[in-house]
Amino acid sequence: MKSLTKKRAKAFAIDMAIATAVTGVVEVLLRKKVKNEFVHVVVTPTLVTYGLEYAQLKNSGQTIGYKQQGLKLVSEDGAPLEGCALVKRMLYRDYVSSLRYIADRKNFAKHDGAVLPHDAKTHCYVQQKND
Repeated sequence: MKSLTKKRAKAFAIDMAIATAVTGVVEVLLRKKVKNEFVHVVVTPTLVTYGLEYAQLKNSGQTIGYKQQGLKLVSEDGAPLEGCALVKRMLYRDYVSSLRYIADRKNFAKHDGAVLPHDAKTHCYVQQKND
């Protein structure tokens, strides 16, 4: 596994740990107001995870995990990241990207982990910041 791909995996793990902690707090606050278990098991974690990622990437191109790993998401043309593209990127990553990566791994390996299927779909890439 390439160095950048490992850093992306570590960043993702950090972000998921943070989202899980925030979800736990939100659930405690909502538990008495919302009785539907589906909301607590599916809706709340999804909204918290996507909301945190969206807000951080839209603001600075980095999540907390990306910052810790020295990574930044940028658009191919250098323009600011658009909200619609970020939402498409997250949805594509979670529902389609893994299958595309498995089917065409060599094509994505040539980018050394900077461009995965969900990045290519939304014309973005992850750059490693110079230390």
